[in-house]
Amino acid sequence: TLSLSFESSLIQSCMSLADPDELVLDYTRAMMAFLLLNPAPKSVLMIGLGGGALHKYIHKHLPETDLTTVEINPGVIELRQDFCIPPDDERSRIVCADGAAFLAKPTHQFDIILVDGFTGEGIPDALCSPGFYRRVKAALTPQGVMVANVQADTEQTRDIMKRVGRVFDGAALSFESDEGGNDIVLAGQREALVRCCQAFDARWAALPSVHQATLAACSTRLQRALLKGFSVA
Repeated sequence: TLSLSFESSLIQSCMSLADPDELVLDYTRAMMAFLLLNPAPKSVLMIGLGGGALHKYIHKHLPETDLTTVEINPGVIELRQDFCIPPDDERSRIVCADGAAFLAKPTHQFDIILVDGFTGEGIPDALCSPGFYRRVKAALTPQGVMVANVQADTEQTRDIMKRVGRVFDGAALSFESDEGGNDIVLAGQREALVRCCQAFDARWAALPSVHQATLAACSTRLQRALLKGFSVA
C-alpha cells in the first residue's frame, strides 16, 4: 500500500498498489452511502482530495457523473500521479482552492457534496462552522445530499451534528464507519431520507454489485440510522 499522512501518524489516505481504484479505508467506503439515496448523481463536489480514493472510485464507477474535487494544498495535488489519480478531463477536475471559499461562490448546484477535509490536527474550523454548512445546503440541488467524514465520539463531532441538524431542519443522521474511528454524517431533504428508509431493501437490490460490495459492511448501520429517525413521514 501507499499511504498519505499530514504532520502526524494519522493516515489520511491509503492506496492498494495492486488495485489503485479500491477503497481501502473503511470510512471511504461508508461515504459512498449516498448511492442509496441517489445511485446516479449528475454532479458531485468533493472538498478534500487526500490520496484521491473517492475521486478515483467515482470517476471509474459513475461514468455519467460530473466530478469536481477541491483541494487547498497544492502539495497534495502534486502527488496525484503517485496515487494514480486520472488527469482532468471533460467530466472531472481537481481545483486548487479553499473549499469553504469555493462554496461561497459555487460554479453551480450539486447533487452530492462530500466533505472530507482534514489537517494534521483534525477538521479545520472553516469546514465545520454553521456558516459552512449553510453554504453547503445552498450549493445542493433540491434533492441534494451532503456526506461528511468526522472523527467518532468527540466533542467536535457532537457539535457538528447539532449544527448540521439545525441547518438541515433535522434531516440529518450519522453512522459509524466499518471499523469505527470515524462517523459518517449524512444530511439532505427530509422527504428524500424518508423515501430511502421506506424503500431501502429495493434500493439495495437495485445497486450494481460493485457498489453492494463497497457498502456491504456499513449498510445495516445506515439502515438502522434511517429507521431511527425517518421511518415515518
